[in-house]
Order: sequence, then structure tokens, then C-alpha cells
Amino acid sequence: MSGPANGPQLRHVGLNLLHSDEMEPEEAATGLYGFWIFLMSDAILFALLFAIYGTQLAATAGAQGPQDVLKLGPAFVETVILLTSSLTFGLAAIALKYDRGQFGLVLWLCVTLMLGIAFLGFEISDFRTMFADGATPDRSGFLSAFFALLPTHGLHVAAGCIWIMVMLAQIAVFGTDGRVKLNLLRLGLFWHFLDIIWIAIFSVVYLQGTLA
Repeated sequence: MSGPANGPQLRHVGLNLLHSDEMEPEEAATGLYGFWIFLMSDAILFALLFAIYGTQLAATAGAQGPQDVLKLGPAFVETVILLTSSLTFGLAAIALKYDRGQFGLVLWLCVTLMLGIAFLGFEISDFRTMFADGATPDRSGFLSAFFALLPTHGLHVAAGCIWIMVMLAQIAVFGTDGRVKLNLLRLGLFWHFLDIIWIAIFSVVYLQGTLA
């Protein structure tokens, strides 16, 4: 955490911002701290949505319940896809940290993007199937809570995919300077946060709903 000759030095897990001439360590730390605050506020949002979902599980109003509309198989496939995307983003971070050139970084970011889009495709397909079966948000409190929680996470994944595309454009224009590294670090925190939220969704919504 501190250098022998230069005093305190800033290092982040995953990406090394120390030798970025474009940015002072204190500036990088402030930017990262602010993003952590955003993630904590987002975690509160999801906590509220989980709480609402939990209170509405039995509020089916005679419509379909969790065991009728939730499919564990597709949800498991979506889980594997999203967790794999977390791995590929980690490989992108390793390529950047050890300065292995832009090819590996761009390659793994593109793979992560494709996996994110695939996840969204599977999720939209699940929603279309539910709508075709008459399981719409206006049918019951349970379905309203379900469609408040799941699409909110999906919108975050869509935002993450757009962010990856923006970062690919920044890498093409600016290379891997200090600000691009910091933006990638923020994106990594955001992407892994979405994986954690999805694990909670898979456990609370799908496992509890289909196996209870």
C-alpha cells in the first residue's frame, strides 16, 4: 500500500492505477468511492424490491402462482450465462492489469457483451412465454412484484451492455489511459454487482418458487 521512496501510493484490486499520468491517486480514489456510494443506493433499491416480492408471494388473487409460471431450467441457463460473463470480465481486467495489449482486453470485453446480450435474450423469451400464458403484471400482486424485480435487473444488465460498448469506443479512441482504466474498474464493480443480485434472484425467486 506504500512505496519505500515515494510515500503512500494507491493500488486497487484488479487494476493498477499507480502509473497513470493523467490522474492523481487521490482523484482516482474519490471517483471510485463515489461509485461505491451509487452501488449501495442501488442495493437498497433491490432490497426494497425483494421485500415487496416477499410480501406478495401469496397474493395470487386466483391467478398463477410461482410454481405455475416460474421455470427453473431457463433460469439456470441464464445464471450460467451471467456468471460466465463475470469470469470473462475478470479476464479482461487481468489483461489490462498486466498490460498484455489491447487485443485481449477488447476480446474479453466483447465476449462479456455477447454473454450479456444472450442473457437478455433468454430473459425476454421467458417474459414472452409468461405473457402468452396470461401471467401479466395486472393479474395479481405476486405477478406485479415479479415484474417489478426481474425487469429492473434486466434494465441494469442492458445498461451494463451499453456501458461496455461505450468503453470499447473509448479504448479505440483513447487507449488505456488512467481515466479509461478507472471507468473499466467502475464497470467491473457494476457488472459483478449485477451477478450478485441475480444469484439472489435465482435463489429467492426461482429456487424458492419452484421447489417450495
